[in-house]
Amino acid sequence: MNPPSAPRPMPLMHPSSLIDEQIAYYRARAGEYDEWFLRTGRYDRGDAHRRQWGEELDVIRCHLSSQAPLGTVLEIAAGTGLWTHHLAALAERLTAIDSSNETLCLNRQKQGSSTVQFQKADIFQWDPPERFDSIFFGFWLSHVPETHFQPFWEIVRRALKPQGRVFFVDSLKTQRSTALDHQPLDDSGIVERRLNHGETFHIVKRFFDPEALMARLENLGWSGEIHTTPEFFYYGSLRLRDSVECPR
Repeated sequence: MNPPSAPRPMPLMHPSSLIDEQIAYYRARAGEYDEWFLRTGRYDRGDAHRRQWGEELDVIRCHLSSQAPLGTVLEIAAGTGLWTHHLAALAERLTAIDSSNETLCLNRQKQGSSTVQFQKADIFQWDPPERFDSIFFGFWLSHVPETHFQPFWEIVRRALKPQGRVFFVDSLKTQRSTALDHQPLDDSGIVERRLNHGETFHIVKRFFDPEALMARLENLGWSGEIHTTPEFFYYGSLRLRDSVECPR
């Protein structure tokens, strides 16, 4: 495996172009995406690392399980199904949406539950057809451009039933989470990502400070908590504050 080359300046891209390239990346990456989650291939940093990674994920799975039953659930950016199976076991009915047919196809193949409904949709253009008791998104918020941050949370608001709950998990800023040949992480909000065969894409990748993120969400009318695992992840649970109107 080749070491990462010298960092290159990130291009200036319009948010819509960046989103289009991000969708293309995850479509092309569908067949190898799980390597990141399973810590294999270019993400293999040894048994001790893989064990720690798994233990930190188990903390989040246990947290989700402790919140059951989740009622009707919407999973945003469901991808290849890394969380779908776990959510389906906790849900009365699960709707899993993603912008990529390729990842949804792999997700369908993994699921044996008739309670899961799959839908291809660009979340930024999506109009919720119903409201859900619970909404979950895993490793998605970090891919939302700054220009789309507040509109995204407004979509979440519209999709959530009164007294409903939102759960999410994402990556802390740690180089050990990335592929061995990826560039050093920075705070530019755009990263270059490489597929196994060498093709590169530019995508949104934002690393939030959990306390600052919670403060920002409170300003948008949410209440709740965000926790962190020792190295790799942060995870949160939120509700809407009833008396707060959505900022215009």
